[in-house]
Amino acid sequence: MLVALSLCVVPAVRARAASQPPNVVLIVTDDQRWDSLDTMPIVERELVGRGVTFTNAFVSNPLCCPSRASILTGDYSHSTGVYRQIPPFGRFEAFHDGSTLATWLDGGGYDTALVGKYIDGYQHAGLTGYVPPGWDRWVGFIHPGYQDYQLSIDGVAQAYGDAPSDYSTDVLASEAVSFIRRARGPLFLYFAPEAPHAPATPAPPDRLAFAGRPVPMAPSFDEADVSDKPVYVRDLPRITDARRAEVTAFALNQDRTLLGVDRAVAQIMDALRATDRLADTLIVFTSDNGISYGEHRWTKKEVPYEESIRVPMVVRFDPIGVTKTDAHLVANIDIAPTVAALAGVATPSLDGRSLLPLLGPSGADPPWRKDLLLEHMEGTNPVPTYCGVRAVHTVYIRYATGEEELYDLEADPFELSNLATDPSAAGLLSSMRARLDVLCDPPPPGFDDRWSGRIWVAIGTLFAAFALEAMKIRRRRTRIVHS
Repeated sequence: MLVALSLCVVPAVRARAASQPPNVVLIVTDDQRWDSLDTMPIVERELVGRGVTFTNAFVSNPLCCPSRASILTGDYSHSTGVYRQIPPFGRFEAFHDGSTLATWLDGGGYDTALVGKYIDGYQHAGLTGYVPPGWDRWVGFIHPGYQDYQLSIDGVAQAYGDAPSDYSTDVLASEAVSFIRRARGPLFLYFAPEAPHAPATPAPPDRLAFAGRPVPMAPSFDEADVSDKPVYVRDLPRITDARRAEVTAFALNQDRTLLGVDRAVAQIMDALRATDRLADTLIVFTSDNGISYGEHRWTKKEVPYEESIRVPMVVRFDPIGVTKTDAHLVANIDIAPTVAALAGVATPSLDGRSLLPLLGPSGADPPWRKDLLLEHMEGTNPVPTYCGVRAVHTVYIRYATGEEELYDLEADPFELSNLATDPSAAGLLSSMRARLDVLCDPPPPGFDDRWSGRIWVAIGTLFAAFALEAMKIRRRRTRIVHS
């Protein structure tokens, strides 16, 4: 994939990549908001202070399972087939793991390791000893958690308790360091801790961190007038004082759990230095999605609002040696093509694009996308199926219910005034509708017709058992081949 590298503005990187593949460390937190990096001093110093911070980084589908599928493949949900957390069209059973970053890099001579969370629904496969293809070292959550959890260690289940030494972020950090120290060739480490996912249990040393620190709430917190919002938002009750206290406590605990991740990053960086790899390692730090702290009365994810779709994303690569912020629209689908391009490994056609052209010096403005697709399929939460377009200063959403949302993010960054029915915005609405028709192709199952969605669900349910059984047979054959 050195053709992609030719777009990079740093010739030395092209020459280096042609002769020596870089190491790759991909760190993916769980439900971390984009505005929380300032609680992580080591990440701020070692990554933000030495790399490129993307201030407009997004996920196309703001939910753990589909987002992680996109991170590993560089594809939108309509290409991966993973739209949500439940079957059909969701969970581990829907994810085709035969072509991922792991298989591409493993085939290119990399030592590969996953340490942490994989795809929701991996529990049964993990308990039966399944290790997805492409991973030389596998330390995957069977039952994610901070304590009282299980890991699959190269296909062997191991249980952990509630002792301080069992705290999962610390256990995973130790495993990551061990892999770095043992790897022989260029390495690919995918480090995916549970933090700061609910219940956001801090490590023992961090339980009192940030005590007394106020948690500022956005103007959209407990939005008083939601008459311009979709029905699922209008149906939400106002946030009580007791609920506000719970949200505040959760926000603080999320930040506390991130201190454990911050220390894990320090250990990973130290291991890279100790093995003389840091100077030749691409490090990407991001999250699978954001989460809402009561904005528009919502306290989860999945919604197409900024708090859920926006994520932190920082890239450090010392051979480039650039420290800056970058405001281009980037997304989780861009991570896999970036890694593959720099590593020089072949991939199938991908929806995302390499970020390498954006890693050059400040002032460089290479051709880049002007908008991104958002897509979601209704699952366990009452967020209707939708498709959307997130442009530089505008976001437009169309739901399967026929409802629409349109926001001018320059004038209204907190998305308080829906312009979809505003006559003065008719021209903008028309252009965004037209753009959505181009990007949302194919649409999520059930997007155009709620009844057709129910038919899809019925068909999917009917065939889910057959697909699962076929997958089990395929994976049993895979284990026989590799044994």
